[in-house]
Amino acid sequence: MWRGRWRTAGSALVRVILVWAVSTLTMLALAGILPDFRLRSGDGDSVTEIGLTAAWGAGAFGLLSALVWPVLVRALLLVPALVLGLLVFFLNGSLLLLALSLIPSGRGEVAPETAVVVAAVMSAVASATSTALAVRDDEAYRRRLYRLADRRRRRTRHEGAPGTGPSAPGLVFIQLDGVGYETLRQAAGSALMPTVAGWLDGSHHITPWRTDWSSQTGASQLGILHGSNHDVPAFRWYEKDTGEVVVCNRPTSAAELQRRAVARTGDGGLLTLDGASRGNLFSGGADQLALVLSVSARRGRANRSRAGYFAYFCDPANAVRTALSFVAEAAREIGQSLRARLREERPRVSRGGLYPLIRAFATVVERDVVVAAVIGDMLAGRAAIYADLVAYDEVAHHSGPHGRDTDRVLARLDRSLALIARVAEHAPREYRIVLLSDHGQSPGETFLGRYGLTLKDLVRAGCGLPVSRRAGRTRSGAEARAAVLAALHRPVEEGARAHPERGPDPVVLASGNLGLISFPDVRGRASRERIEGAHPALLATLANHPGIGFLLVDGEVLGPGGAVARLDEPGAAQELLARFGPGAEQAVRRTDAFPHVADVMVNSAYDPLTGSVHAFEEQIGSHGGLGGEQGRPFLMWPAELSEPEPDLVGAEAVHEVLRRWLREADGPQVPVDPPAGEAAAGEAPVVEAAVAEAAPLGAPPVEEPPSGGGNGGSLPSARVSARDEIR
Repeated sequence: MWRGRWRTAGSALVRVILVWAVSTLTMLALAGILPDFRLRSGDGDSVTEIGLTAAWGAGAFGLLSALVWPVLVRALLLVPALVLGLLVFFLNGSLLLLALSLIPSGRGEVAPETAVVVAAVMSAVASATSTALAVRDDEAYRRRLYRLADRRRRRTRHEGAPGTGPSAPGLVFIQLDGVGYETLRQAAGSALMPTVAGWLDGSHHITPWRTDWSSQTGASQLGILHGSNHDVPAFRWYEKDTGEVVVCNRPTSAAELQRRAVARTGDGGLLTLDGASRGNLFSGGADQLALVLSVSARRGRANRSRAGYFAYFCDPANAVRTALSFVAEAAREIGQSLRARLREERPRVSRGGLYPLIRAFATVVERDVVVAAVIGDMLAGRAAIYADLVAYDEVAHHSGPHGRDTDRVLARLDRSLALIARVAEHAPREYRIVLLSDHGQSPGETFLGRYGLTLKDLVRAGCGLPVSRRAGRTRSGAEARAAVLAALHRPVEEGARAHPERGPDPVVLASGNLGLISFPDVRGRASRERIEGAHPALLATLANHPGIGFLLVDGEVLGPGGAVARLDEPGAAQELLARFGPGAEQAVRRTDAFPHVADVMVNSAYDPLTGSVHAFEEQIGSHGGLGGEQGRPFLMWPAELSEPEPDLVGAEAVHEVLRRWLREADGPQVPVDPPAGEAAAGEAPVVEAAVAEAAPLGAPPVEEPPSGGGNGGSLPSARVSARDEIR
């Protein structure tokens, strides 16, 4: 036993010395290259003295990075995430200046602007060296993880907590937001996603499933995580009883939708028992939360808005790498947008303004933090983990579902999956990885781009109301925009957008290629007769427009040429809706029964030959209604789990499948209480040590902040407080 400990300590010491040596050489090289950086006195020094100066500076910088950097990041928890990312370089450069000031005889000197570059390079080199050394010592790494996990189990058993028996297999659910069934199959078949291709060739099975009429993340993920998406007719809709526009990616709306789902099902959610929710709109009842929108509006000491980012950014190498990747991704988007404009590609939407930063946040920052959190969850041995990676969905909205832009995103997502699978081999319990998506993406020119007016303009014209001569644009409702605004503490569609004035003017909203029209001055749902009496030309104008496929008005489906079918007559609407795919009538009938369905629901036209639709938002890859691949996501599971039922329909059905798989894994049967008092404090070093060992593989530490705070009636258990780790 003692021999093994001495061997482990010796191996760790050798790694530290090697990293120190490489950092010293890096500092010497940079001092020789950069004119504003020197490691010698004014009188000149020998080679030995210069080498000792570099070693001293590299050692001081490494020590400060290990000790001072976490304190600096924690002190800046209230700084918005994007601002923190920009501060990374300056904080790192300041540490280097401090380290050089500690060198005896004042030999180290560097200009402040050069210090930023030197610190970034040294952090990146140190991280790469640590990774290379860890890869060569996988067995020691594996033994260390299992020893830490065993120590945690012994302490838990000593405290008499539940779940002290052998760990059953855990489940990791990775949601590839917006990736349709056919898109994934093509990416795997073309070697674009080799990790997914390898799973499909051996260990996993895959099947498509059909979304509800509202084929968007809010409806799908609420149904998957909480078992009910009842009364979610679209991405955004107007509720007459409150006069409010509910938007799935607004934090307050997401919290209310989660509360309604929990009240309807009487259950906390899919992740109630020892679960973690990462990067999602909803918590799923988990007590470990990171970047979960439904809790991001909470305030309080236990819910500091930036608390969970500490888990990732406390490692300066992670911070520098993510910040550099962020800048590179923003530059890449600007270049791709400029190329599309010069080539006059069609269809095309505006990609200027803040969009390059939003795309970089979704494809770099959010991806890195979510993947890091998932890795930490596996190393901590949690039973159920659900994470959403939104990168593809965000890029597809603006670049289209297929092409070079989205191919690169899919390739990077595959590398993230490979990293998760590799870390799972070192976790203290077996993990089964399930991939799924919430919807797909349908291509097509926007309604505005094709016909020169928005749906709102068309509705106002049909109502005989004045229409602006300049066609306005409908803001995209992509989830990443809301995540960025939440990170910046900015409201999402507040003010007039959230509370339209009551009056005769219709409220017109868009959700991909699904439009919603409500009349605030009409109590309850307006009948067809009431609408035609007030606006005789409106319904005919909409139904006969070439860009519109069909309307739903108070239990009736209206099509072009005066076609009408009542939903209370079985099969009557089947022919009218046949071109929109199997199950279209069933999906429309279900939405028609929702209490908050709009007075008029509008689905755009759909071309079965090209699979294209016309989004009422500024999106050339869209989802939200019926038509094409947007309604055909996928579910991919390991062969050890039971086969799902054929022809899965609706997110609620997917929830039941995932529930069954959790039961098959025979996970904890009761919620696990967090240790109290000193026991809770005593567990943190174990988790931190386990994650510290994982750092060489690219997994940052996972913070275990103090529990506390409620989640608005959606707690996983009356005895477990939800932890808001990252928002």
